[in-house]
Amino acid sequence: MWKLLSTLCFSLLFTSLSGQTKFTDPRDGNIYKTITFDGVTWMAENLKYKTRGGGSCYFDNDLNNISRYGALYEWKTAIKTCPAGWHLPSGREFQSLINHFDQGQGWEKTESSSVSFGIQLAGMQDYEGTFTEMDESAYCWTSTEYDKYDAEYFCYLMINAAPVIDLSRKDDVEEIHGTEKTNKYSVRCVKN
Repeated sequence: MWKLLSTLCFSLLFTSLSGQTKFTDPRDGNIYKTITFDGVTWMAENLKYKTRGGGSCYFDNDLNNISRYGALYEWKTAIKTCPAGWHLPSGREFQSLINHFDQGQGWEKTESSSVSFGIQLAGMQDYEGTFTEMDESAYCWTSTEYDKYDAEYFCYLMINAAPVIDLSRKDDVEEIHGTEKTNKYSVRCVKN
């Protein structure tokens, strides 16, 4: 009994120190790694949930891409696609995540860990239906809406082998209008 309690306590302590746990989406059984920074729990992987009635797809409409890259969503679908108890992060929540890490440090193009936030370079599908930038960039929707056509997004781009991490913040530059809500980007959910 003492051995079992010691093992359980060590496991709980290790999990809380590393900040990583797992979440199973009851809608489809997909299991997601999660990571907690500054008291906020994020999915450490792109959402893979395939919605009914459109609004989501897989890169190149190839089901083989789902396990590595997740699904791509229109903004209108992304707003309501996170599982119960989770939500699409706001621009402020993404900005807090960016501020948590130094620009270019703590961001990994692989899996998240206790000291890094994993990025899956899933590319995107534009409003005309063209898939681009797989293994070159990551775009994630925020819940921040600019107007009936445009919304804010988070981006991680590789330029000359160096990462550029930012948000399309209208607050910083008035001319920035986000992007068309009909583009399809990745979704990372945050626990309520």
